[in-house]
Amino acid sequence: MITVNSDGKIMVRRCLITLRPFRLFVLGIGFFTLCFLMTSLGGQFSARRLGDSPFTIRTEVPGGSESRGALRKMSDLLELMVKRMDMLARLENSSDLHRTASVAHLAADRLTPGAGLIERIQAIAQNVSDIAVKVDQILRHSLILHSKVSEGRRDQCEAPSDPKFPDCSGKVEWMRARWTSDPCYAFFGVDGTECSFLIYLSEVEWFCPPLPWRNQTASRRAPKALPKVQAVFRSNLSHLLELMGSGKESLIFMKKRTRRFTAQWTKAAKHLAQKLGDTRRDQKQILVHIGFLTEESGDVFSPRVLKGGPLGEMVQWADILAALYVLGHSLRITVSLKELQSNLGVPPGRGNCPLTVPLPFDLIYTDYHGLQQMKQHMGLSFKKYRCRIRVIDTFGTEPAYNHEEYATLHGYRTNWGYWNLNPKQFMTMFPHTPDNSFMGFVSEELNETEKQLIKDSKASNMAVVYGKEASIWKGKEKFLAILNKYMEIHGTVYYESQRPPEVPAFVKNHGLLPQPEFQQLLRKAKLFIGFGFPYEGPAPLEAIANGCIFLQSRFSPPHSSLNHEFFRGKPTSREVFSQHPYAENFIGKPHVWTVDYNNSEEFEAAVKAIMNTQVDPYLPYEYTCTGMLERIHAYIQHQDFCAGPSPVPPGAHTSQSPFVLAPNATHLQWAQNISSLAGAWPPTHSLRAWLAAPGRACTDACLDHGLVCEPSFFPYLNSQDAFLKLQVPCDSTEWEMHHLYPAFAQPGQECYLQKEPLLFSCAGASTKYQRLCPCRDFLKGQVALCRGCL
Repeated sequence: MITVNSDGKIMVRRCLITLRPFRLFVLGIGFFTLCFLMTSLGGQFSARRLGDSPFTIRTEVPGGSESRGALRKMSDLLELMVKRMDMLARLENSSDLHRTASVAHLAADRLTPGAGLIERIQAIAQNVSDIAVKVDQILRHSLILHSKVSEGRRDQCEAPSDPKFPDCSGKVEWMRARWTSDPCYAFFGVDGTECSFLIYLSEVEWFCPPLPWRNQTASRRAPKALPKVQAVFRSNLSHLLELMGSGKESLIFMKKRTRRFTAQWTKAAKHLAQKLGDTRRDQKQILVHIGFLTEESGDVFSPRVLKGGPLGEMVQWADILAALYVLGHSLRITVSLKELQSNLGVPPGRGNCPLTVPLPFDLIYTDYHGLQQMKQHMGLSFKKYRCRIRVIDTFGTEPAYNHEEYATLHGYRTNWGYWNLNPKQFMTMFPHTPDNSFMGFVSEELNETEKQLIKDSKASNMAVVYGKEASIWKGKEKFLAILNKYMEIHGTVYYESQRPPEVPAFVKNHGLLPQPEFQQLLRKAKLFIGFGFPYEGPAPLEAIANGCIFLQSRFSPPHSSLNHEFFRGKPTSREVFSQHPYAENFIGKPHVWTVDYNNSEEFEAAVKAIMNTQVDPYLPYEYTCTGMLERIHAYIQHQDFCAGPSPVPPGAHTSQSPFVLAPNATHLQWAQNISSLAGAWPPTHSLRAWLAAPGRACTDACLDHGLVCEPSFFPYLNSQDAFLKLQVPCDSTEWEMHHLYPAFAQPGQECYLQKEPLLFSCAGASTKYQRLCPCRDFLKGQVALCRGCL
């Protein structure tokens, strides 16, 4: 057995401690060198493959001199390391001469690998030096070959003069000056050369013609379309709850609501499935991006969910998600900008480039915040795919505000308009403008047993005030005192520690209640009273569905963007005559009473009358789960804003007019011997057309006849023939861009036709014009659908 003293052990340990990290370091250097060589040579060779990438033609080989320099530096570094290691070895040998022979022998055995490492480093240094010489030779040969290819294709990298691509040369000029302004251009292969500009502008964007020497089959190969899958109604919503995510109070609220309505959604799905029978429904790939919940938009709603903030938007979004899922479509839900970019395929950069892949979604549901985020990050793809977007828009967007050029020229431009979408792509909470699509939400539907229980438990003198924020109660003391003479008043005003001073002492304030407890409160109350704000929320419908009478204030003058701060900046000129116009116009008495709160006598008389009025719980069909499923199903099946122009473009003349004058000579109707146009939705046989009185909007003119205005019918009426059939004399006919056209102006006997299809509008009126208005029938309780629409 060999024995060693303590000095020998210490020396051995020092050697081990010194050499092991060094071995790892040297191995790391060797591995790094190998990777660097593979990357450098691989990059240079891939850059030379003709027709393989946007780097095909270059004026120089980038990185050539840098690669040679880096290799030389690495070789020098390794040689320096060898010299220093040799010096350290000599010093260590000279200091160990006094040690015993046995210890020296053991130490020499331990240090043998160190000597081998020095030899290996020397070998690596020599190899690196040799490789640097070879790389230099390869790059020189590559440059010679490149110069020959460049001379042969120099004329192929000039901007072509093609009348089919008039913007090509201008876009090339722009790329020369600005291609470094966004990293996304480099991502797609732009490197500052003319050829890279033309390749990008012809293959990624579409401003230049394809280059004849490019492999067009490879560059333009479209991905295979996924096989169509039939949509199947769903009854289990647990997977939807997973898709909705968590972490925000708003999402927690939405998920609770979805759970609470699961049984009703299941029942509605069965009902609609029976009604549709064997109708085939293709499953759609749908992205739902709730923009107002993203951190980038501020997400002002989530922190206020537990503090009495507005819940209407979250109620609607929860019901939209449930309806889409129950209908059997494939959903992807995002509430962050990062998730949105990932799902869309947004390239890295500042959003100036198109998407990296074709849009994988048939439909996108979002809001104004999400719409802005998509425009910022989708580049030209936004214009290409915007026809697939549906915008959830609480208060609606009128055509005059939607058309960017017209809105700018005529004072309709706001922060929320000018998107140039089809106005039907905007989907509202209530059917207040037929120019948009009515999306809606749902309220709880009661069976007959539940309705009877509610009627038996109603308190005849109990009122609940509509308003969870204390500020809403300010200045309402006068009519609250009148109401207090007849009824016990309850409130649900949020507070943290002290009772809000705006709430009178005689009011029983329950604080902010969870939705089930709030529903129970409504089931006991006789009256649900509004203070004029918030506008058009879901709560009045929930109260009416639970057997309450809704009392609200009449506005005189009506509130609008012209005279009220809340509506200022919203893309609509609609005049609101009460807190909840839908409840006033579509439900009315005995469930809804609208009075002037400034008239104390009228207000008190209404309270007395309400106490003696008996009502049953009532819910309009369009706000049931079945009604909403019907509506969204019809939109998905029939609304196609990506299709070409109308089958009868403005100004077109047919061999036989599809209109005839009605027997009473008051309006036009679709001729019975002419079938509805194929693909038209709503079906054209439901069309009726009236000439409105001066100063009357088409929305109101159609309602006067028990119909609704249908803007998709405007193109069929936009001709002089329609005026002639109505026996309107046109001394002259002009085509202009105006949101009130087609119309007749008197005096002057002038007929005006619409020049811009996006400006066809049911809204808007002027005493100067009699508007030509297209109307249609509608299903009872389902104003969004005509009798033949489903």
